[in-house]
Amino acid sequence: MSFRLSYRADPGNPWFSWQYVRDNSDTIAAALGEHASLTARAVVIAALVALPLAVAAYWFRPLTGPILALTGVLYTIPSLALFAFLAPYLGIGAVTVLSVVVLYALLVIVRNAVAGLNQVPPEVREAAQGMGYGRWGRLFRVELPLALPGILTGLRLATVSTVALVTVGVVVGRGGLGQLIFAGFQNNFYKAQIMTGTLLCVLLALVLDLMLAGVGRLLTPWLRRTTP
Repeated sequence: MSFRLSYRADPGNPWFSWQYVRDNSDTIAAALGEHASLTARAVVIAALVALPLAVAAYWFRPLTGPILALTGVLYTIPSLALFAFLAPYLGIGAVTVLSVVVLYALLVIVRNAVAGLNQVPPEVREAAQGMGYGRWGRLFRVELPLALPGILTGLRLATVSTVALVTVGVVVGRGGLGQLIFAGFQNNFYKAQIMTGTLLCVLLALVLDLMLAGVGRLLTPWLRRTTP
C-alpha cells in the first residue's frame, strides 16, 4: 500500500522569515545557548569516560572486544526508547538528556581513540621504554600525543552527532533547538520556526567542528604541511 501526499505552497507560511527571527530573538538565543551547553557538557563527559576505556582496551587486549561491543550495543538502542527507560529514574531535565547523548558518543570516541593508540609505531614505544619511561610515562608523553589525530577525529564526529541528538531531548523538555523545531510542528506546521531551528543546528555543528579542527592543528603541529 502506498500513500501519496499532496502539498500546495502557502505564501503566508514561508520556509524562512527574518520577521520571525527578529520577533523571537530572545527565545532563539536561549534555545541556541542551551543546545550549545548541552552539547559541550555531553562531549566533555563522554571524553572523560571514553578515553580511560580506550586506554584499558589498548593496554589489555582481551578487553578490546568487550569494550567495543558494549559501546556498540548502547549505540544501537533507539534514542526514544533510551529516554523512556532513563526518565523514570533520572527525572525530566538536563541530566536525562546528558546521560543519553553521552552513551551514544562513547562508541565514536572509544573506537577512534583505540585506533589512534594502535597506530603508534612499535619502534617509538620501544625507544620510549629504552629511555626509561614506564607505562604511564609512555602513555602521557609519547602514545597519547601521537594518537591525538585519531582522538580528535572521534571528538569531532561525536560533537556533530551530539548536536543532532540533543534535539531529541525535546521529549523530556530539554531539547535546545529541538524545542523550536517541535513547537513549529505544534504551531500549525509553522515552517519558519522549523527551518530556523534546523539551520541553527547545522551551523552550530559546523562551528564546533571547525573549532575542534583548529584545536587539532594547534596540538599537532607536526602534521601541518610545509610549503617550500
